[in-house]
Amino acid sequence: MTTRLLFASPLYQQRLDDSDMLDELARSIRYLAEADGAGQQWCEEKDYYGYTSYASLDDLPQRDPVFADLAKWLTKQARAFAKELAWDHKPKLDSIWVNLMHPGAHHAAHIHPHSVLSGTLYVDVPDGAGTIRFEDPRLPMMMAAPLREGDVSEHLRTHVDIAPERGTLLLWESFLRHEVRPHHGEEDRLSVSFNFA
Repeated sequence: MTTRLLFASPLYQQRLDDSDMLDELARSIRYLAEADGAGQQWCEEKDYYGYTSYASLDDLPQRDPVFADLAKWLTKQARAFAKELAWDHKPKLDSIWVNLMHPGAHHAAHIHPHSVLSGTLYVDVPDGAGTIRFEDPRLPMMMAAPLREGDVSEHLRTHVDIAPERGTLLLWESFLRHEVRPHHGEEDRLSVSFNFA
């Protein structure tokens, strides 16, 4: 008898070990959270508990040299992941935004349409910060699937939670549904998210 695994959903994980760059990113995120009035207004209208530049700033690499350096590093990582996926395509950075989540914040399950790869670099992750949860993309088609027994391998789970640390980079194919679980820490959680086309 042979059991084969089909239709994997790869998750690329890398580490940014440049502490100076992470500190600089943290300073920039906090500055943007204070200075970006349009972003603050969008967050207030959408009941976003914290700050994101998602709907207000689309020029971070031109605005701040640390984001230009980060964009180059992210592109290198995205292309390495695309090679692992055997793609005949070199991903190009399409959008990049920052996130500052206050204690108590969460982000509902979603996908990233109009892109091929998406991801997040974790800049500051306080104790108690919410995990990122990925959902098996086949879940909507498995309405009658029985529950799994015990502690099963990741590839058999319907959801996988990952607790990132400072400097963790996660990259995934953009169709993979994910959410940020509630942040139970006492300090803000900082990250940079992005899409590649």
